Amino acid sequence: MISATNISIRYGERVLFDNVSFIIDKQDKVGLVGRNGAGKSTLLHVLARRRTPDEGQVHWPNDVRVALLTQDLQLDPNATVMEEALKAFAEVQELEAELDRLNEEIAQRTDYESEAYHALLDRVAHLTERLGLLGHGQMEGEAVRVLCGLGFRQEELQRPVRTFSGGWQMRVELARILLSRPEYLLLDEPTNHLDIEAIIWLEDFLKNYPGAVVVISHDKQFLDRVTNRTIEIELGKVYDYKAPYSKYLELRAERREKLQAAYENQQRLIAQRERTINRFMAKATKTRMAQSMQKQLDKMERIEIDETDDRVMKLRFPPAPRAGQVVAEAKNLKKYYGDKRVLDGVHFRIERGERVAFVGQNGQGKTTLARIIVGELAPTEGELVLGHNVRTGYYAQNQSEVLDGDETVLETMERQAPPELRPRVRTILGSFMFSGEEVDKKVRVLSGGERARLALACLLLKPFNLLVLDEPTNHLDIPAKEVLKEALLQYDGALIVVSHDRDFLAGLTERTIEFRDHRLHEYLGDVNYFLEKRRLDDMRAVEQRSGAPSVSEAKERAERPERGADWYEQRKKLMRAVRNVEKKIEKLEAEIAALEARMAEADFYERPDHEDQLRHYGALKRRLEEAMEVWEEAQLKLEAFEQ
Repeated sequence: MISATNISIRYGERVLFDNVSFIIDKQDKVGLVGRNGAGKSTLLHVLARRRTPDEGQVHWPNDVRVALLTQDLQLDPNATVMEEALKAFAEVQELEAELDRLNEEIAQRTDYESEAYHALLDRVAHLTERLGLLGHGQMEGEAVRVLCGLGFRQEELQRPVRTFSGGWQMRVELARILLSRPEYLLLDEPTNHLDIEAIIWLEDFLKNYPGAVVVISHDKQFLDRVTNRTIEIELGKVYDYKAPYSKYLELRAERREKLQAAYENQQRLIAQRERTINRFMAKATKTRMAQSMQKQLDKMERIEIDETDDRVMKLRFPPAPRAGQVVAEAKNLKKYYGDKRVLDGVHFRIERGERVAFVGQNGQGKTTLARIIVGELAPTEGELVLGHNVRTGYYAQNQSEVLDGDETVLETMERQAPPELRPRVRTILGSFMFSGEEVDKKVRVLSGGERARLALACLLLKPFNLLVLDEPTNHLDIPAKEVLKEALLQYDGALIVVSHDRDFLAGLTERTIEFRDHRLHEYLGDVNYFLEKRRLDDMRAVEQRSGAPSVSEAKERAERPERGADWYEQRKKLMRAVRNVEKKIEKLEAEIAALEARMAEADFYERPDHEDQLRHYGALKRRLEEAMEVWEEAQLKLEAFEQ
């Protein structure tokens, strides 16, 4: 295990870590969370031996390997994707050579009882185990599996790294680190350049990873699916929770609530004793008793409330000006970059007040169509027409990077604000957590998260009724993303969001458009509906390719050739409906059983919430009865269909 003991790190007068200690065990899956600038990346660099703490110590096991993914690329631009990925196995060749040498030495020795001989055997066992972990004997196959899982096509693996964008090069770097199979895998924002399918693949890879994983991410769903422990960094301190992100939020709220209650109780006790001491001090006969009580009070260990950073930006989009029914419409739109085809014969329409998500692999044209819609790009063929009185607001993928670094925060806002809003610029900046001297900071010294907040503040300076956001959450921490999502839910204009963040998109949009093979594929639902539909479509495609849905069904089709494929498809839907209700019934029965167990406890009716629990119990029983009726109806439909 890696152990950090009493480490402190300072940047000038700013204390990043103050005497913190923790342990990372060899199979931990840790989510490292905290606000932007809290010190998460710095802590990863400490664990990776790239940064030495100013005070305290970090201990690593002997021969342990630690790999760190940062946003800084270390690739040979002239190497192919496969060549770069296979560099992960450089250690394999070294270990193989050492293992061959040790096996030759063992064959020649006869001192079977000596300590040196047993040490030799231990080293051979360690090398054999390590080679197994590194995928000895299946390096190329493993490299292809990981690269394709991260989104590369087979034919792209022999292309030079330099021919890919920065985002795809980051995937090569991630693949190389994953393939190196270190005992400790440290990942700083690994999902930043991944599409949804690659993120889901990475989740499965990390969940089953045999070593330890420490990951920084602002993707709540990713953290929930990968981690089993959360380390929070807040104002120089570290708080350790043995739970994934969503459960950590509950535990943190409980901890703070209990600490606050204990603090208030102690303050009441202290105040009461101080009043008693003051009364006794006024009486000569009780002075000694008062002094004794004062000594006891001085020795009391005082409960302290931890300082917290609960600041959040305040964001509310201006009311959307009235627009025509059709806000934007693309007809037979095509876009080429030289010989590279991006969009081919695209038709797209968004109406007033609609909310649409653009999803799909990187490079499929999401940003291209967004830029065509807002007028930053012209199509190669076809047309894009905006409706009557349409005013666009646009947050580009690199919006925070195009701000003028030599301007101050205040100057940036004043330059973009219309005359009537300039008196309110400082107030708007304050709601985005820029107050006091912070408005005089140069843009170039701002963090990625601060730049993103400033870019969002600039967006509010003009009214619009078509808002196009391209990866708006890239540099925002989780609290800021939640504020942005809530503001978008209140926004009354048309909305297009390009994003790979499932938690952010969930419930935000009513249409999901997938960009695939130069065309648009529409799903009438949010991102969760899209993912479920794609999963079922993929399963159906696999069945069609295999030609054998199941052994029993194949036998049944042979015996009943008069039943066509549609009959079996309809039966599957009815069977799925029955199974879904059965799952619901199982869940309700489990909840009822757990509640009945609590009701059987001796003090149940003395608890202040027992009436609420009884009402909940009654509601669960009613829901179970309703579910049983639905199941019976679904079962009868299935039986009638089969007959």
